[in-house]
Amino acid sequence: MTSQQLIISGVGGQGILFVTRILAEAAIVRGLPVLTSETHGMAQRGGIVISHFKVGDFSSPLVCPGRADGLISLKHETVALHRHFLKPDGWTVANGPPGSLSGISALMDADQLALGLGNPQSVNLIMLGRVLAIPGLLFCTADEVEEAIRIKLSAKPAALEGAFAAFRTGLQHH
Repeated sequence: MTSQQLIISGVGGQGILFVTRILAEAAIVRGLPVLTSETHGMAQRGGIVISHFKVGDFSSPLVCPGRADGLISLKHETVALHRHFLKPDGWTVANGPPGSLSGISALMDADQLALGLGNPQSVNLIMLGRVLAIPGLLFCTADEVEEAIRIKLSAKPAALEGAFAAFRTGLQHH
């Protein structure tokens, strides 16, 4: 059985919960058990949001400090706040301008790419694509994530098209 523990962090309004749901759907498509939990630091946009994600045979949805396989940070300022969740050999993929962070697996300026797509809210799917562009980091494949996006957005064709464009942008920019 595949198992993985992830932390997804950023600020309110970035779609952290949507990315968590997409990953959960990808696990379900694969037939894997999944647990999620999220903490909202603020109810409005701009407050810190952290999502705990576990796929595999776990009983609690919360990731303990020092146990996460990976950290996906949609805002580079949250890396320092949530790095303590990582295993010593854990990976971090973060959204930020070049040179804004050191000691991470991948850094991408997803904000700029999202603006280039004309969709500033697409940072979340661009970052998810970036993580999947690194072979072996996630429990699932890009095709499984695309299927999960299709399932979640099937009733919204325009949103589906934009979501695919954002996700594929992240896959291609590495």
